[in-house]
Amino acid sequence: MPRNRLLEMIGSLRFRLTLWNMATLLAMVLFTLWAVREGLRFTLRREADEQLMEDANEARLIFESLYPDGLEQIKSELNLKATTHTHRGFYARLYNEHQELVWTSSNAPTQIFPQRILNIRDKPFSFEQFRLINTSPRRPGMPAWTIRVATSFDPLESDVGRLTQSMIWVGAIILVISPVGGYWLAGRATKPLADIIETTGRLHPDKLIERLPLRGTRDELDKLSQTINGFLDRIAKYINDNRDFTANAAHELRSPLTAIQSSIEVSLNSDRSPEQYKELICDILDECSDLRILVNQLLLLAESDAGLLHIEKEPFDLHPLVERALDMFQGVADARNIQLTLSCPQPVLIRGDSGRLRQVVNNLIDNAMKFSPDGTQVAIALSLDSENRQAVFSVSDQGSGVEEADKPHLFERFFRGDKARQRDQQTKGTGLGLSICQAIVQAHRGTISVSNNPQAGCTFTVRLPA
Repeated sequence: MPRNRLLEMIGSLRFRLTLWNMATLLAMVLFTLWAVREGLRFTLRREADEQLMEDANEARLIFESLYPDGLEQIKSELNLKATTHTHRGFYARLYNEHQELVWTSSNAPTQIFPQRILNIRDKPFSFEQFRLINTSPRRPGMPAWTIRVATSFDPLESDVGRLTQSMIWVGAIILVISPVGGYWLAGRATKPLADIIETTGRLHPDKLIERLPLRGTRDELDKLSQTINGFLDRIAKYINDNRDFTANAAHELRSPLTAIQSSIEVSLNSDRSPEQYKELICDILDECSDLRILVNQLLLLAESDAGLLHIEKEPFDLHPLVERALDMFQGVADARNIQLTLSCPQPVLIRGDSGRLRQVVNNLIDNAMKFSPDGTQVAIALSLDSENRQAVFSVSDQGSGVEEADKPHLFERFFRGDKARQRDQQTKGTGLGLSICQAIVQAHRGTISVSNNPQAGCTFTVRLPA
């Protein structure tokens, strides 16, 4: 296997999952085997103690029933029991009242036991590889002899050793099988990730149609696919919006530039009087002014997209700002017999950029004036929503309203609404005014919305933090 391929496999998530699963499985298996082994040892020892207690009681009853005349018979009975239980390593001993060894069974060990252990009575205890019980006759008047019965731990440990060997073989088999099974299971678990990597690798900014498949498991990988699909949707929308924005901006810039170029070419085709040149230069200046406004609007939206729209937040009252805007539009309103009204029951204090918000107020009032028939009313309202701590600014006209199909697109760039609202030349614009209003309001952490009035016209509402 090439070195790069090997390094790639070792560094893969699948390989790491295999190692983690194998380590976890082996730890669990080793702990389980150890617990089984120790549990078996504990059970065998407890059974051995129970058997030893029965042997001690049996030896005591034999002694009590045959002593003193049947001492030899006692020895014979105990020796018979010892020889028939050699598989347990069983043996017996008798000590007189002076704790002197009187008799021992034929299979008893030869090593010397300390005298002090004779004082441990009627309960099993361990000494070296043996388990012992010392007991004495309980019948009144009998001498305080000590009867010792014992069994060896060697057979028990031999059984535990055989179990341990079997467990070692089981552990070895698991050690061989677990990496293969773990690698296969890790491959199944990481396959959706491989599909995600393969699909995203095929994506291109010019072709963002493909989406990741959902398996319907509702697990973390499905949620990851949903998140990536949502991200791809946003990227595709962003790219499409920017493509449309660039195309529309180029179109809007081309019109004034074409007009300027045409005017200059016409002026150069023939001699003209000073008055005609002056008029031509005035037309060119008007086109340059429109071009400058459009460029400034595009720059503002570009700054908003990049999160660089500069907002100076200072406390001020919105009421004087709105009054000045009304004064500016009053002449146009009088000329068209449009009534401008302002409702502001109390001062409305906010923190924001008064220059930017003046653009919003002027744009909304200008928009309402454009689409209001002569002799109608444009109502401006300014209030304070104390419950939500918001300043509310609204502009209502009595025009033709907004088509329901246009509402989702009304704040899109270069969008021009229903042609019925564009009554004459004065309603024509770049289609950026409402987009700019939305960008400025959102930069102030506010909202802007539109709704149709019950009778006629529509209302634009701006909500800003108070």
